Amino acid sequence: MTADRSASESDLLRWSEALAGIARTGLGFTESLYEQERFEEVLAVAADIRVAATQLQAPDAEDAPEPETLIAEWMQSVGKGVPGYVTPKVAVGAVVGDDEGRMLLVQRADSGIWLYPTGWADVGYSASEVAVKEVREETGIDCEVVRLIAVLDGLRLGFTRVPLYSLVFHCRAVGGDLTAHPLETRGVGFFGRDELPEPLAGFGQWGELAFAAIRGDRFDVIYDEPRERPWRG
Repeated sequence: MTADRSASESDLLRWSEALAGIARTGLGFTESLYEQERFEEVLAVAADIRVAATQLQAPDAEDAPEPETLIAEWMQSVGKGVPGYVTPKVAVGAVVGDDEGRMLLVQRADSGIWLYPTGWADVGYSASEVAVKEVREETGIDCEVVRLIAVLDGLRLGFTRVPLYSLVFHCRAVGGDLTAHPLETRGVGFFGRDELPEPLAGFGQWGELAFAAIRGDRFDVIYDEPRERPWRG
């Protein structure tokens, strides 16, 4: 029986972002006009793939990006030398448990989706410091970091549309008062395993891991296993 080799929206997004990253990095390092033209052609291919991914997700969408717009945005982000080397963004998440074994969740203001506190890694902070800062800002809760529990590739897992690595820490609540951030969150709260709010983003990917950490179970840090064929496996 022939295996299904059709491409999903997630596949197309990953290919598009990978090609765009390679091309922008190349433009940041090369001084050759010939190579610059070739890298710009690669950006054009990446833009077409990105548009195809958008059409798969929403065939009738009226606000689908134009390839020329994507190319212009990518070109504006091209740097020179090391600053121009394109890498995934980094987000930091915090699975915070309390003394009753409940998990701290926030409801995002923009989407209404519930998730553990998370935010972009800020320059000048260590990853664990970002975790503590995000929890305090989004929920009003003070916490201490216990350990790193997961390093996840957002594009590979399909929970983001931009290249992103997510570092997830297990933390313990130590004080503060539940207070939703006025701009970033609609609601905050501690929830037990059997009283989780909806809609809850990606619980099947991280939920059992989170509650295992809160219970004090021992396990190795979770990460995406290397694939023998990263580009079509």
